[in-house]
Amino acid sequence: MGCFSCISGTQKKQRKEEERQASAEARARAAEAAMRREEDFKKSAHGRAAQAQLQQMAKQSANTNKGEPVLKWQMT
Repeated sequence: MGCFSCISGTQKKQRKEEERQASAEARARAAEAAMRREEDFKKSAHGRAAQAQLQQMAKQSANTNKGEPVLKWQMT
């Protein structure tokens, strides 16, 4: 009986290794697909508009507060 458990243990290890490799390959393919989708989005009209909006928001937030406090107290 000990011999059969050894064989099934080896098969389990081999199956786990195959599953790990398949999982790693699937993650790599998913990452590549995500990068392609991101590149396609950046090239699209929606992507260019989103990038322009982000740049405009960054420019606006950089210019809004020129060192002065937002709330000013007046002592009367």
